[in-house]
Amino acid sequence: MVVKGVFESRKIDGLRMNYILTYPDDKRPDEALPLVLALHGAGERGTDVERVKIHGLAKYFAADSEYLGLRAVTLSPQCPEGVVWNNIVFAIKELCDTVAADLGTDRDRTSVTGLSMGGFGTWEMICCYPHYFRRAAPICGGGLSWRADLAKDVEIRAFHGDADKTVPLIYSQLMVDKVRSAGGNAVLTVYEGVPHNSWDRAYSEPDLIPWLCFADAK
Repeated sequence: MVVKGVFESRKIDGLRMNYILTYPDDKRPDEALPLVLALHGAGERGTDVERVKIHGLAKYFAADSEYLGLRAVTLSPQCPEGVVWNNIVFAIKELCDTVAADLGTDRDRTSVTGLSMGGFGTWEMICCYPHYFRRAAPICGGGLSWRADLAKDVEIRAFHGDADKTVPLIYSQLMVDKVRSAGGNAVLTVYEGVPHNSWDRAYSEPDLIPWLCFADAK
């Protein structure tokens, strides 16, 4: 099932976000599925929600792919033009809460992933709401490393190309190092010779999307 909608925030006046929501066609009303939040990069901002499907999870779940068999709800909001995810974390959380309540998702199985601007947004979400998200996969992102220890209780798999000139590898390294120094579970996969687009490699990892969907932890 693919649903497109528009969300109007009550926390940030005037903020509207398009979104794409997917879940299995045969989802039972009483079935509490995992919720996976997916944050796109800067190039997909705007009002044409179809752009959200260029990269990221909506690309896989809103089309015919092997991942349609995974029993999970995916939520891919669209960031408005001129805004970055880090500025609207309150509204993103508000949208997640709305979807979780409407579909009765499993609050103990919520994950987040994002690429580039969405990678930064992923780090910000787990620092702001570390007890809301159980797993996270930030790709070629970064953040305020001095506060990354806030996410020490989140299972983190980060990805970055070592030839990235847009967001240098050190951005991910600093975040992961801070989480690990606080005793957290963070792993960084570095792709040798890969520039900014490390998301194609990351999402092609055979176990990453199933991991985000908690297919290994039913």
